[in-house]
Amino acid sequence: MKTETLTMPQLGESVTEGTISMWLVKPGDTVKKYDPIAEVITDKVTAEVPSSFDGVIEKLLAEEGDTLQVGDAIVTMQVSGGSTEVAATEQEVPAVEETTSADTSMKKRYSPAVLKLSGEHGIDLEQVTGTGAGGRITRKDLLKLIESGSIPTPQATEPKPEAQAAPVAPPAEAPPAPKRPVIAPQPTETGDIEIPTAGVRQAIASNMVRAKHEAPHAWLMIEVDVTNLVEARNRHKDAFFKQEGVKLTFLPFFMKATVEGLKKHPIMNSTWAGDKIIQKKAINLSLAVATQDALFVPVVKNADELSIKGIARAIDDFGKRAQAGKLSSAEMQGGTFTVNNTGSFGSIQSAPILNFPQAAILSVESIVKRPVWVNGMFAARDMVNLCMSIDHRVLDGLVAGQFLQTVKQALESIDPNQLSLY
Repeated sequence: MKTETLTMPQLGESVTEGTISMWLVKPGDTVKKYDPIAEVITDKVTAEVPSSFDGVIEKLLAEEGDTLQVGDAIVTMQVSGGSTEVAATEQEVPAVEETTSADTSMKKRYSPAVLKLSGEHGIDLEQVTGTGAGGRITRKDLLKLIESGSIPTPQATEPKPEAQAAPVAPPAEAPPAPKRPVIAPQPTETGDIEIPTAGVRQAIASNMVRAKHEAPHAWLMIEVDVTNLVEARNRHKDAFFKQEGVKLTFLPFFMKATVEGLKKHPIMNSTWAGDKIIQKKAINLSLAVATQDALFVPVVKNADELSIKGIARAIDDFGKRAQAGKLSSAEMQGGTFTVNNTGSFGSIQSAPILNFPQAAILSVESIVKRPVWVNGMFAARDMVNLCMSIDHRVLDGLVAGQFLQTVKQALESIDPNQLSLY
């Protein structure tokens, strides 16, 4: 028998960590290859992690609720094969010095995101203890420091005296780094309820903090007259449900109009990649789907190739499977622009946080009937606000405003008598 180690998998293209929400095995259990061993939560998906081998579970290396980086060890198991356990143990002792050297080298390797974040906040990376592989400093390490307010700043070093050097004036003292507010422990009173933030909520919180810290948000809103859309949808919804078995909501129409906007203004369909902007060819709409205790963002792939019927079917399918916890990690990947249906719970205005690294997110608010001045008189019209947040590094107000105008025109030009759903 030999010992094999299973590690935290990457459950999404931008996912860097996962939280063990539930162990499905215990030490001593016999498992087959592909048997699920743990349920893992990220900010994008809840998924079961399968075993990579046939064997016996030896040790669980993390507790339920622990958050680990992608590649971190999560479990060891005994599998059939040559005995390598003793040899590995014997090699551990003399390898200490070599490992230390390798770890030191890893600590010095900073990702562009870490360098950027440390530069923005004046963090001295030499004084930061990393939690990544080999002691490497991760973005999460820096965000924790920023939130705590304990930011290590670069230490001043005295210049070494040189032979026969002319007197040098002492360097000007660097201004102190701005203090970050420290979150003090909050007192509780009788009747207060403390809600732990592990699992999905902690993953969502980490992703939101990352998006707000890294992307300079700008916000826009436009008002749209959707009276014709409401009439068209109400006229066709019963026949559509009878024929397709799927409810015809307003959301597919808004997503279709969004596609028209992205086709006319392709820079809106972009992502931020550190030293460059990537304008995506495929139009893949991420759709925010909320459950009782989690938020999932499945992706409607190639939305520009779908009819209203196709989009409606995708929305219905994602909604049902999100509630059942059956969305796969693959279905959460590849999004290029996000649509958020905040109007479903009565919101009339919102400022959504970006689905990083996407450059924009559009919130569809509640449709409200109200008096509007039309052709010299007041008329009752169905009105809706479309609210959008953009990454100002990628997009400017001009193109964002033009995009919203295109979406508005697509919605207001709907003719109930010539509506194509297929």
